[in-house]
Amino acid sequence: MEYSVVSELEGTLLKDPDPFSYFMLVAFEASGLLRFALLLILWPVIRLLEMLGVGDFGLKLMIFVATAGIHESEIESVARAVLPKFFMDDINMEAWKVFSSYDKRVAVTKIPRILAERFVKEHLRADEVVGSELVVNRFGFATGFIKCVHVDSFIYSRVAKLFIDEKPSLGLGRTTSASPFLSLCKEQMHPPFITNQKQHDHQLIRPLPVIFHDGRLVKRPTPSTALLIILWIPLGIILALIRILVGIMLPMWAKPYFSRLFGGKVIVKGKPPPPASDDSSGFLFVCTHRTLMDPVVLSTVLRRKIPAVTYSISRLSEILSPIPTVRLTRIREVDAEKIKLELAKGDLVVCPEGTTCREPFLLRFSGLFAELTDRIVPVAMNYRVGFFHATTAKGWKALDPIFFFMNPRPVYEVTFLNQLPMEATCSSGKSPHDVANYVQRILAATLGFECTNFTRKDKYRVLAGNDGTVSYTSILDQMKKVVSTFKPFFQ
Repeated sequence: MEYSVVSELEGTLLKDPDPFSYFMLVAFEASGLLRFALLLILWPVIRLLEMLGVGDFGLKLMIFVATAGIHESEIESVARAVLPKFFMDDINMEAWKVFSSYDKRVAVTKIPRILAERFVKEHLRADEVVGSELVVNRFGFATGFIKCVHVDSFIYSRVAKLFIDEKPSLGLGRTTSASPFLSLCKEQMHPPFITNQKQHDHQLIRPLPVIFHDGRLVKRPTPSTALLIILWIPLGIILALIRILVGIMLPMWAKPYFSRLFGGKVIVKGKPPPPASDDSSGFLFVCTHRTLMDPVVLSTVLRRKIPAVTYSISRLSEILSPIPTVRLTRIREVDAEKIKLELAKGDLVVCPEGTTCREPFLLRFSGLFAELTDRIVPVAMNYRVGFFHATTAKGWKALDPIFFFMNPRPVYEVTFLNQLPMEATCSSGKSPHDVANYVQRILAATLGFECTNFTRKDKYRVLAGNDGTVSYTSILDQMKKVVSTFKPFFQ
């Protein structure tokens, strides 16, 4: 016999019953700051409509403002790359344990299905997702309307069609009045949820973690947080420009004192090696890749300019960089010669993940660095920011340093590990793959992260729907998006 469960998403599988912050994310990431601010301005009206209980007008107003005029592909992109992280942070684990213990799992949501379906199916392992449907015109743009008059009635009928032969075994939701579909279920369960492990013998599994995440906002934009972000952005832009300009002009030895003066902080652990002598090749600092600032922060800590190996950073970032950069081609033989030449001159920084990863995971390390030298110093890099992420997969990468320095108090942690002993390098007969895996493991253990086999291509396929190859013909479109984001503050 197959046991089935139907659960409400908001307020049940997710702790927060109010979907407003998720529409704010759609508005910001798919459209820009102007729509983000407009939706926030309308929040009191939305709350009033919800308190008066006048149908679904509050919900429909949120949907309209957040999606009207946005191409369906942009909405799908936000649902794929941005929302899962914030959904996961709000998971009610007790409800999830009950939900996951059934054979057939159905989740219902009042927000448009397109926003929740990917997360619920891939991370919560649901079989079906029932939600409202956005109206999309023949050009692929959302009209802002949904294909039903009453959301609750629509959900009720869709759930009934899924269970024609037999009623669902269990319904999870706040109350029957708030979740009418619960009346279709044989049993009902309301918060607080208690796991009944006798229903099944199979071991409970955890939700699939979110490894790749895009978007600029660090915190879920609740009304108070969103207001704080909007008020901070003008000041943040000014502060970022000052930090960048003064940072470029200052010598390396003065940067640590300057960063503390303007609210930044660098935490250093471990002992770095001394500069390479003239009669020996340089050290290869192998770093975890958290942001574009990793090599710059490392040079600041070492009080000397260490050249950094780069792949696909923007030309503007190269121009503004206070340290030398060595652009690689991703052609193995050519890149190996470039790295050897630089090591013959002195120290060098490399991030073998090949791209940044925000979450507590390390991507697969390329073994190229292990083939070229035995003087390997692993360095664990991590950072903390309050408002904005300093990496992006789909946005304009030239803005990464600006967004990093727009944060009120950016913090970097740099942990130097001991130089690899000779028996752990290729000189002892180990393969480059084994050396790379070993360095990945010790760095992950230092940071409390998990190792993965995912690569740069995997990241970009998930977040951007491509293999990460930069097309410079798209820079103009990216610049237009940037201008539209910040334009309200310069009018």
